Amino acid sequence: MSLFVLGINHQTAPVSLRERVAFAGDAIAPALAAVRSLPGVREAALLSTCNRTELYAVADGDGSALADWLATHPDDTGDLHGYLYRHADAEAVRHLFRVATGLDSLVLGEPQILGQVKDAWAIARAAGSLGGQLDRLFQHAFSTAKRARTHTRIGTNPVSVASAAVRLAQESFARLEDSTVLLVGAGETIELAARHLTQAKARRLLVANRTLAHAQELATRHGGVALPLDELDRHLDEADIVLSATAAQQPILRRPQVAAALARRRRRHNPRPLLLLDLAVPRDVAADVAELADVYLYTVDDLERTIEDNRRGRREAADEAEAIIDLQVARYVENLAASARTEPLKRLRAHGEAARVEVLARARQQLAAGGDPDEVLGYLAHTLTNRLLHAPTVALREAALTGNADLGRAVDRLFPASGERAESEDLRED
Repeated sequence: MSLFVLGINHQTAPVSLRERVAFAGDAIAPALAAVRSLPGVREAALLSTCNRTELYAVADGDGSALADWLATHPDDTGDLHGYLYRHADAEAVRHLFRVATGLDSLVLGEPQILGQVKDAWAIARAAGSLGGQLDRLFQHAFSTAKRARTHTRIGTNPVSVASAAVRLAQESFARLEDSTVLLVGAGETIELAARHLTQAKARRLLVANRTLAHAQELATRHGGVALPLDELDRHLDEADIVLSATAAQQPILRRPQVAAALARRRRRHNPRPLLLLDLAVPRDVAADVAELADVYLYTVDDLERTIEDNRRGRREAADEAEAIIDLQVARYVENLAASARTEPLKRLRAHGEAARVEVLARARQQLAAGGDPDEVLGYLAHTLTNRLLHAPTVALREAALTGNADLGRAVDRLFPASGERAESEDLRED
């Protein structure tokens, strides 16, 4: 039985492939049930964000069944084996610790990923797919991430994908003070973007969301105007910048909609191009929108250049965080090995405890029914002895028949002859 991590992220595949293995929130629990039904899979958790989809599992075998499943789910239109990375045991532990700390993120040290890892753990726990080993692993990952952020500068002045998108808009397109920005969605990424846009003094904010109440809450906090998502087409031409991050599984902005909005802008003698920042995976904006004149479309993959300065500035802190992770991986693996060594003892004690509880309950029933106390005590002692010695007796008989002397020597060590036991007790008393 081994620990496996299999996944696809911004380093191994473009967004066009990542969106094919992205799981919406309500699809994760059924997906975990499907993984748990695979032969030999004991535990499973699934992490799906805009930059990665990763499957964590405790399973028998070499993990090939897990790879086959992930490479074809939820979109089974192609084979993604060539883009998957795979880690087992200690390297799987290291990978999760690096992910939770933000060292494997597009934005080095970004803080959102830890919350996303915690969400993945909570969903797996609620779905019943999280067992003792994965639960301990995720808990250790949380404490490692906290330790790294406390003892290094990896979390100083954190940069998010949302802030990188706003910086891209500032540096490459237009003055935000003169721009109307349309935010599509109302999740954490859009909330962060709204904060940065407010700080940058964007002239006007529009917030469109499928649930209007959520859009109204966000718009109220940042001085914007809320719109229902079904009115997006009517207001698209008002925006100079559109920043979208929803959980939609299909594009919500397609070429005809954007072309119509551009035509209305031209009729109003607005010559400014339209900047579209699509931070969603799967993508919110259809790829062919980029072919339109006067449109600049950027996805999460295009933010790499914008955040490179941040990555260089945090490299020294990242090296310190890597050293903390090395230590925590070693400790976790050592604790796991120690737990495996004591597993036979745990099983032995559990066997004895189960026998004690069952036989004692029956003895109490006999006493309650008026049974003779001496007879009940005799029953308890005789039955409990038989229960405890039955399995070892059968095993010793089989060992004698097959010539297995190791088991006999183990019994000699556990239960020395009466003379040896008396001598050892005398030595211990001295």
